[in-house]
Amino acid sequence: MNLRINSNLEIPGNEIKWRFSRSSGAGGQNVNKADSRAEIVFNVSESKTLTPYQKFRISIQDEVKLSNGCICIAVQDKRTQYQNRQLAINRLTSTLRDLLKPPPKTRRETIPTRSSQRRRIESKKKRGELKRNRQSNIDY
Repeated sequence: MNLRINSNLEIPGNEIKWRFSRSSGAGGQNVNKADSRAEIVFNVSESKTLTPYQKFRISIQDEVKLSNGCICIAVQDKRTQYQNRQLAINRLTSTLRDLLKPPPKTRRETIPTRSSQRRRIESKKKRGELKRNRQSNIDY
């Protein structure tokens, strides 16, 4: 099963590894025999579909912890393995989408215009005049 990240990137199913184990928590009689916890492992460093730039973008970001060049996502929220697999796929897809977004544009500093500086000074003077009028002018 291929994993579609965006219109340009689709990860083949053979690059994704699955591991299953017993989930902790509720499950009743089912808890000791069903391997419902799903863990999805995607090796970023050995991926053939990612470009070197995409690998670099993923590796420099702190949002996801890479262990040995792999993204590991474990899900045990639901009671069935199928639902946990679907959640793991969705989380991996959204994680990779976020990591591969282009970096935001850097802000170019500008200086305020003369008219905006004048308006700012006028509003400060008007506010100061208002406060001065509130004071009582009685000398003791």
